[in-house]
Amino acid sequence: MALIKSISGIRGTIGGQPGDALTPLDTVKFASAYSLWIKERNRECGRPKVVIGRDARPSGDMVNRVISGTLIASGIDVIDLGMATTPTVEMAVTSLHANGGIILTASHNPKQWNALKLLNEQGEFLSDADGKNLLAVAEKSQFNFSEVDDLGQITYNDTCTDEHIRAVLNLPLIDIDAIYRANFRVVIDAVNSVGGIAMPRLLASMGVHIIELNCTPDGQFPHNPEPLPEHLTEIAELVPEKNADLGIVVDPDVDRLALICEDGSFFGEEYTLVAVADYILSKTPGNTVSNLSSSRALRDITEKHGGQYFSSAVGEVNVVAEMKRVNAVIGGEGNGGVIYPALHYGRDALVGVALFLSYLAQKRIKCSELKAQYPSYFISKNKITLTPDTDIDMILQKVKDKYSSHRISDIDGVRIDFDMEKKWVHLRKSNTEPVIRIYAEALSKKEASTLAKQIMEELKKS
Repeated sequence: MALIKSISGIRGTIGGQPGDALTPLDTVKFASAYSLWIKERNRECGRPKVVIGRDARPSGDMVNRVISGTLIASGIDVIDLGMATTPTVEMAVTSLHANGGIILTASHNPKQWNALKLLNEQGEFLSDADGKNLLAVAEKSQFNFSEVDDLGQITYNDTCTDEHIRAVLNLPLIDIDAIYRANFRVVIDAVNSVGGIAMPRLLASMGVHIIELNCTPDGQFPHNPEPLPEHLTEIAELVPEKNADLGIVVDPDVDRLALICEDGSFFGEEYTLVAVADYILSKTPGNTVSNLSSSRALRDITEKHGGQYFSSAVGEVNVVAEMKRVNAVIGGEGNGGVIYPALHYGRDALVGVALFLSYLAQKRIKCSELKAQYPSYFISKNKITLTPDTDIDMILQKVKDKYSSHRISDIDGVRIDFDMEKKWVHLRKSNTEPVIRIYAEALSKKEASTLAKQIMEELKKS
């Protein structure tokens, strides 16, 4: 059993002992702390209201009921969207003039996990400072719930998914006419979660012919829900078999996007953001941002268009903060997360798909041909499971000392850049799992793998 409290929210497995998993008691504690945080920020605004949405995993309804009841008991009104994508909930916070939001999803984690992703009044994740303050309040567990006449109320809203889709289609750079003319045939794998609700609606509204794979939103993930090549063999075979132009894969809460080329090859989750940024920058030049674990291909594309590339610590809130600081026109994370500020500051696979199809339709080339136009980098993604007595700070310090002659960033773990060889390695403790992630990138798969293995061996000896 596991319970992880971090900048990415409160995440844990269902069942087990309080304090060691995401049990109802833990859920009440964290929802109560969030309620107090919301009320303190809105003392002059009357009764606050909070939007709640969830992915399709089996525990979602139970966790939703516990959280909704806690918010109501705290004197907060609840707007329940039911099953909705993470970006849909984020956008609903502002469109419904709410004071915050809670998304119930453990993203790419297996079905036994769930999580509370907490949003502020802008529909964005809590800052590091706000998150730490909330966790401190939760640990004190000194709450004062509302009396009967001050209880909150719950309302239901099932329109936000369609409103989200309309907002995407109304963006100036979404070329619906070109997409219609392209007559795309697409296979969509929604891993039996909320992508099975939203993605077919979006694609149909652009005239795309859809072949659905794993689109029943029952939360029974047919494969590991993290959209990595080793988990996507079925769709990789189905795309060429069905003569499709493209395969689209989303994670359970639809903030990550992976693409399959027409020949069944992988476009690469790192290149989702690169391709979308290439399109955006060709129309609206400017700066870009991605996190330290993302491909340097975005930097290359940005500089090709005359913009400036910036990196941030891992975590959507960190990417968003840096995007705002440098006024970036596009940004995101190399895990297939596209953040397009013209719509909202959040990773959004729906807008990612619409922008990608617009670009592909305008260029009138195959998906594999588009991929071939980009700098060819290879990333080796690895992780080492932590034990309770692992001294991470000591391990990272040893790595920094050994590679001190190279360019090092320590804003999030340790990233070492071997600039002359166009390769890097990034080590950091995960926000979502009890592991150290080791990502390495180079100009060949062998070189990236060798670099990652070298660092992993050094970690094991520490």
